[in-house]
Amino acid sequence: MGKIAFVFPGQGAQAVGMGKDAYESHAAARAVFDHADEVLGFSLSKLAFDGPDEELRQTANTQPALLATSIALLEMYKETKVKPDFVAGHSLGEYSALVAAGVLTFDDALRLVRLRGQFMERAVPGGQGAMAAVLGAEREALQGLCASITANSGLVELANVNCPGQIVVSGSANGVAELVERGKEAGAKRVIPLDVSGPFHSSMMQPAADLLSEELSKVTFNSALVPVIANVHASPVTSGEELRELLVKQVVSPVLWEDTIRYLIGEGVDTFVEIGSGTVLAGLIKKIDKSVQVISVNSAEAAAVAL
Repeated sequence: MGKIAFVFPGQGAQAVGMGKDAYESHAAARAVFDHADEVLGFSLSKLAFDGPDEELRQTANTQPALLATSIALLEMYKETKVKPDFVAGHSLGEYSALVAAGVLTFDDALRLVRLRGQFMERAVPGGQGAMAAVLGAEREALQGLCASITANSGLVELANVNCPGQIVVSGSANGVAELVERGKEAGAKRVIPLDVSGPFHSSMMQPAADLLSEELSKVTFNSALVPVIANVHASPVTSGEELRELLVKQVVSPVLWEDTIRYLIGEGVDTFVEIGSGTVLAGLIKKIDKSVQVISVNSAEAAAVAL
C-alpha cells in the first residue's frame, strides 16, 4: 500500500451548513464546535451551520469556521484508525494540518486564525488590493508578466499556484486590473477577477504578517508527529520553531499547492484524504495527477468510511 496524506482546505471552501451533520450525529464533533464557541466567545457553530452567508464570508469568521469544521471531521475520522504519513493544508488549511500533526493545540490554532483573519482584513484599506484567477498560463510566463506590470503600473504577484493551468495573482488594484487586461500575453485563456476582501498572499499583507508574528511568538509550537509540507517552499518540516516562522512568511508568500502535491506523490503518496468543507482540494489534486486516489471527508457519512 502506498502512503497517505491528510490535506485540509482553506478559504473559498466554506459553505453555510458545513459541519452541521457532524455536530448533530457525533459527540466528538459536537465537542469541537462547542469548545470553539467557548474559546471565541460567540456562536461560531451557529454561523457555520445557519449563516448568513455574507457574515460567514468575512475573513475573520471564515477562517475559524473552516478550522473548526476540519477538526470536527478529523476527530470523527480518527475512529477509522487511518493515520497519515504526511499532512498539508491550503493557506488557512495549514493551521488545521498543524493541529492534526500535534504542533498546535486546537485552542491556540482557533485564536490564531481568528486574529489572522482580522489582521488580513485590516492590512490593506478596501479597494486598494485585488486578486484574480488566471487560467491556462504557464507559471514562468505569468511571473514575467507580473514583474513587468509591477515595475510600471502597480504591484501584482503570484498568490496561489494551485494546479496546472490555474494560478491566482494578488496585489494592488491597478496591477491586478492590468493583468486582467494583459493576461493573454502570458498565454492565459481567461483571467477572472475574484470577489475577495484583500490582496492575500502578496507583499501588501506585510502589516498582517508583522502582527501575526507577534501573536505566534506567544504560542507553544511542538515538533510535528508527522511531516508537514509547508505552503511556502513545498518541503517537509517537523521543527515547531521552523513551522512558526513559516506561518509568518506564508501570509506574504505564494501557496505552492501544485508543488506540494507533486512532492507528496514523489514520496510515494497515492491516497489523499481531504478533511473539511467541500471538494476544492480533490479537484485540484485530480488536475495535478489523475491516477491518485482522493477521498473527501466533508460530512458525517464520509467521516465514517475507512479507506
